[in-house]
Amino acid sequence: MPDIVVIDYGMGNLRSVQRGIDAAGSPTRIITEKDGLRGADAIILPGVGAFRDAIANLAPFKQGICDAAESGVPLLGICLGLQLLFTRSTEGGSYPGLDILSGTIQPFPKGRKIPQIGWNTLTIVDAGNLLIRGVPDGSYVYFVHSYYAQVEREKEVVAMTRYGIDFPSIVSRRNIFATQFHPEKSGKTGLRILKNFVDIVKR
Repeated sequence: MPDIVVIDYGMGNLRSVQRGIDAAGSPTRIITEKDGLRGADAIILPGVGAFRDAIANLAPFKQGICDAAESGVPLLGICLGLQLLFTRSTEGGSYPGLDILSGTIQPFPKGRKIPQIGWNTLTIVDAGNLLIRGVPDGSYVYFVHSYYAQVEREKEVVAMTRYGIDFPSIVSRRNIFATQFHPEKSGKTGLRILKNFVDIVKR
């Protein structure tokens, strides 16, 4: 079995993510120290809460995450974990992210209830991406967020979702994958996405 680690930096719904990956066919281990990244076959970066606090808490892990991503280790960001992968966030000011993906985290424009909480659909734009194998266009997934990623490279967008505006709900580049929604709370569709990630790790 692959060694899949879930990073505990004080900002994640760790147990539900861990249960989701377990249900997808692979055990995981939760790590609280940067040394836990060494030798990992895959990394999961969950997250719930404010970007500023999250990136501060994540500081001890930053170099290890970036080195692993650069070396080809599969990485899955979930919700706030997706946002942390980008260059910068405007949430509560201006804060640098991990800069693994290029773009800026922006607030939803006024006019819709914020945060977006609940089910919404995926419009698939890159049907060949392995993370969404077997996921039909229009599938429903579960969101909780007030900010979205404004990407610099459109080719990294795998799926879009509309909530007042169209925003990227799945992004990917090579070994990097991220979902703005919570696959672990998204029923059969979410389980399929998590299983696809496990299969990617096993390849």
